[in-house]
Parts: sequence; structure tokens; C-alpha cells
Amino acid sequence: MKTFTTVTAAAILVLATACSNTAKGVEKDADNAGDKIESSTDRAANATSTTADNAGAGMGAAMETADVKTALLADSRLSADNINVDTEASMKTVTLKGSVPTEAQKKIAEEIAKMKAPEWKVVNNLTIKPD
Repeated sequence: MKTFTTVTAAAILVLATACSNTAKGVEKDADNAGDKIESSTDRAANATSTTADNAGAGMGAAMETADVKTALLADSRLSADNINVDTEASMKTVTLKGSVPTEAQKKIAEEIAKMKAPEWKVVNNLTIKPD
């Protein structure tokens, strides 16, 4: 009977140890899974933030283009029908292309662009084409 009790006690000890190891393993696996989820969530958040920043920059450039072009068209000192306004958000650059009839209008166009986009660099590539 003593042998049976010893064998039974040994079996219980082995099972208890196995359960303890299994519980620790499950806990470790859960921690690892949590770390992986957190890492994936961080990567997704960063990607979303970058996409939003890029979209915001694109919208900012579009607004600068519209503001400058509207101001050029509204100015009575200027014939802006042949002026094209391009913006590059990553470089914060407004580029004036096309033609105007006089050197004075070329300068006025540049002044207007600088006024409407004060934090942007203005590149004046306008040519002079008399009417």
C-alpha cells in the first residue's frame, strides 16, 4: 500500500508541475501575443499618421494654388488669364508659369503670390508676351 501511495503522490506531483508549467506557458504566450498586437497597432497608427500628414500637405498645396490663382485673377492691374499656378507641398514652393504682357505685370504677379503664400517660396517663371 505504501508503494501505491508513493506512486500516487509522485503522479500528483508530476501532474501539478505539468499544470504549473502549462499555466506559465499560457501566460507567456499571452504576453507575447499582447506584445505583437501592440507592435502591430503602433505600426498601423504610424502608417495612418503618415497618410494623414501626406493628405494634409496635399490639401495645403491645393489651397495655396487656389488662393494665389484667385488673387491673381481678382487684381485689376494684372491680366492673369495666361498664368498657371503650381504648388509643391514638400518643398513649400509656388511656381508661376505662363505669360503676361509686361515686366510690371510679372512683378505684380510675384508680389501677389508672395502675399498670398507668405511661408512659401515663390518661383516666377512667367515670360513676357506683349498683346
